[in-house]
Amino acid sequence: MPSSANPALTLIDGRSGAGKSEYASSLVRSGEATLVSLDDVYPGWDGLDAGSWHIAQSVIIPISLGQPGRYRRWNWEQGIPGEWVEVPSGTPLVIEGCGVLRSDIAGVQALRLWMDAPEEIRHERALARDGEMYRPHWKRWALQEDRFIALHGGTTLADRTVTTG
Repeated sequence: MPSSANPALTLIDGRSGAGKSEYASSLVRSGEATLVSLDDVYPGWDGLDAGSWHIAQSVIIPISLGQPGRYRRWNWEQGIPGEWVEVPSGTPLVIEGCGVLRSDIAGVQALRLWMDAPEEIRHERALARDGEMYRPHWKRWALQEDRFIALHGGTTLADRTVTTG
């Protein structure tokens, strides 16, 4: 169920390559918002669920209660947890990434967006963004997306869908 829009917290979800990062960056450029990207949090190529849960528990819930949040980055080069990042409360926050819309935080007031694009376009964008190193992980990640969307509801949690192409 979509929530009441809260301009202080914007959650942007969608499948890989749908345009979440670009859209989120454009929102942040137009104001004083802080940007958090789940790409910085997923603990490896099998980490969609873990990264989503970490951001929900460590950032979204505390921020919704007026408290600061914090999250731990993932060091992709070394394959180990990285540094902690503090997220202040009381300032606009944009969080983007696959898995940011979760059924267990449906009561949190936020503007919830779902980004969508045809699979061919998403695939091209993902490879352009991450290079050939992403190619062997495309299907592996898509299966995690399928499972996560089936479990949490995907577009049914969004206030609106933004289609790119």
